[in-house]
Amino acid sequence: MGEIEDGEADHITTDVQGQKCALVCECTAPESVSRKDNLPFLNAVLKNPVCKLYRFPTSDNKWMRIREQMSESVLSFHIPKELISLHIKEDLCRNQELKELGELSPHWDNLRKNVLTHCDQMVNMYQDILTELSKETGSSFKSSSSKGEKTLEFVPINLHLQRMHVHSPHLKDALYDVITVGAPAAHFQGFKNGGLRKLLHRFETERRNTGYQFIYYSPENTAKAKEVLSNINQLQPLIATHADLLLNSASQHSPDSLKNSLKMLSEKTELFVHAFKDQLVRSALLALYTARPGGVLKKPPSPKSSTEESCPQDPPPPMKRQDSIPHHSDYDEEEWDRVWANVGKSLNCIIAMVDKLIERDGGSEGGSGGSRDGETDPSVADAIIAPPKEDWYEQLYPLILTLKDCMGEVVNRAKQSLTFVLLQELAYSLPQCLMLTLRRDIVFSQALAGLVCGFIIKLHTSLHDPGFLQQLHTVGLIVQYEGLLSTYSDEIGMLEDMAVGISDLKKVAFKIIEAKSNDVLPVITGRRDHYVVEVKLPARMFESLPLQIKEGQLLHVYPVLFNIGINEQQTLAERFGDVSLQESINQENFELLKEYYTIFMEKMPPDYISHFQEQNDIKDLLENLHQNIQAKKRKNVEIMWLAATICRKLNGIRFTCCKSAKDRTSMSVTLEQCSILRDEHQLHKDFFIRALDCMRREGCRIENVLKNIKCRKYAFNMLQLMAFPKYYRPPEGTYGKADT
Repeated sequence: MGEIEDGEADHITTDVQGQKCALVCECTAPESVSRKDNLPFLNAVLKNPVCKLYRFPTSDNKWMRIREQMSESVLSFHIPKELISLHIKEDLCRNQELKELGELSPHWDNLRKNVLTHCDQMVNMYQDILTELSKETGSSFKSSSSKGEKTLEFVPINLHLQRMHVHSPHLKDALYDVITVGAPAAHFQGFKNGGLRKLLHRFETERRNTGYQFIYYSPENTAKAKEVLSNINQLQPLIATHADLLLNSASQHSPDSLKNSLKMLSEKTELFVHAFKDQLVRSALLALYTARPGGVLKKPPSPKSSTEESCPQDPPPPMKRQDSIPHHSDYDEEEWDRVWANVGKSLNCIIAMVDKLIERDGGSEGGSGGSRDGETDPSVADAIIAPPKEDWYEQLYPLILTLKDCMGEVVNRAKQSLTFVLLQELAYSLPQCLMLTLRRDIVFSQALAGLVCGFIIKLHTSLHDPGFLQQLHTVGLIVQYEGLLSTYSDEIGMLEDMAVGISDLKKVAFKIIEAKSNDVLPVITGRRDHYVVEVKLPARMFESLPLQIKEGQLLHVYPVLFNIGINEQQTLAERFGDVSLQESINQENFELLKEYYTIFMEKMPPDYISHFQEQNDIKDLLENLHQNIQAKKRKNVEIMWLAATICRKLNGIRFTCCKSAKDRTSMSVTLEQCSILRDEHQLHKDFFIRALDCMRREGCRIENVLKNIKCRKYAFNMLQLMAFPKYYRPPEGTYGKADT
């Protein structure tokens, strides 16, 4: 194997008949399997590699050569810092919007003041954490012994890339990657009251059933309010920019430029108008009206019949308890419709004016493409008289000004009403609500750091695989997490945290951009509930991508979690406790995995699917996985193996997690590596156990233990070893006192 020359350690004699340990040598050379021009990109993400070289006999007594590598990632600290900065920015913006909510009745004003006090404290806490993390310059690793440190709680535990490169005499070289990381969980917060899955359910149930001091909005409607507010903040400046570009085109008297600018303005304005079609905005406006002192409108309502005044046509659906929002007879529900429609009418006036200008100038064959509704309002078109061509700017300027004014009125009302919706969630239970947000942010930060690392590694290794790249932008990637947590004591809370954190990764999309400098570390944009991770690629690598990806198409991931507890605590849970949490998680995530496979089969091209089905038996594997989940067998590690196999066959990203990714994770990762060598590369059947012991005794994972606890002993006691399933026990002399 080519890397052997790079080794700087003594060779260890290997004797197939004597079946001694087959470690060839240790080396510190960086990965050299992939293309040389990709190395700077990969080395910017991975640090401090540990490499081991082996050779094992095949079933026909030839030799296969294996390079095992374990690397830290600078993303362990980079991603949390990016994310905390975003949280601070988002929370400062929300606090400012709460302050600008306007005059409220004493009850609501007191609630707002209380919320702002706690929110300001939360922002200060995040700023302090960011300051402390910024001091960790050059760090790329958080040890398991640091999992309870407050200043590091956003950082994933013991995050590493575990890579095995196989060179066998019969098959082409193969690369197998697993990301190993401690289960995303809020260790500093503790697990006395459970983890996120339980805490969020309890919080929502209590909020739904509480008294009438606030207005109940479902989590879906609260998320919708955040989404609309985010869209407003993005679209308003874009529309203003395109409006100015339209005026610039008018001043240059360029028909083609004018039509292009109008097209962009129309598209963004349509998106803006569409954002307010949701009934939530209408109901929120009414709720805010009732919270004003006296409920007096600034503008008098238009005449309405007595029936219309006392009985609104459609009760607002977001309110689970409609009687918590009184319906005032002097509230003009139609006023919002008029304000909202004025934006569209203003755009139609601009379209009609541009059509007239171009028509009079003789520079158009068929107009500019119609209005927002497909045709220009005849009354608008007839009212506009085309001016001399030198007056294009002067004629469009007042119409643009009107559009901006109408848009500003809509934004002001919508922002205030939707901010009032967010106030309800925060007002219910302080500081419990914010502490739940903090816990969820911590867990998500740990999960996201691992995901971004895994995505970048997968992209790097598959850049020259057209099938993978097509799958990436057509379907997205499956991301499979193997959990080894028990459903007993504190690890129940860890598993509850982990389940929510991994599920929240569905809110993440990736976008690949060309790096403009040597800085290729990813950048995160967006807000809670919707993040975009921008992955930078050097120019040569970026140019090799499909057009859809180069044009900025968002790339989605489908995270799934399968958990099987394997230690002595799981034995107690199975005999005297409750394993329903594990069963529910596995069943729920099986449905998600099956859904991904259905989408994969529907969206990938027929010729690709035909070849794929010849090479793989995913359908049978899924059925086998389903049967094993339904069987409810104790410590059924077959579930883990089936899920991992399906993930690899679907070009997915693999994760293995336990409490600290040190001991149980090491047993699982080494077992997976040797099983792959046996099943895929014809490892000699009599050498399986010895290869397994060799990797555990001399390989990268014992080095992982050393760097975490400064000792070459897996933290297992005899009771734990007796409880482990077959093949999960380390060799004699490599274990000691159990980790606490």
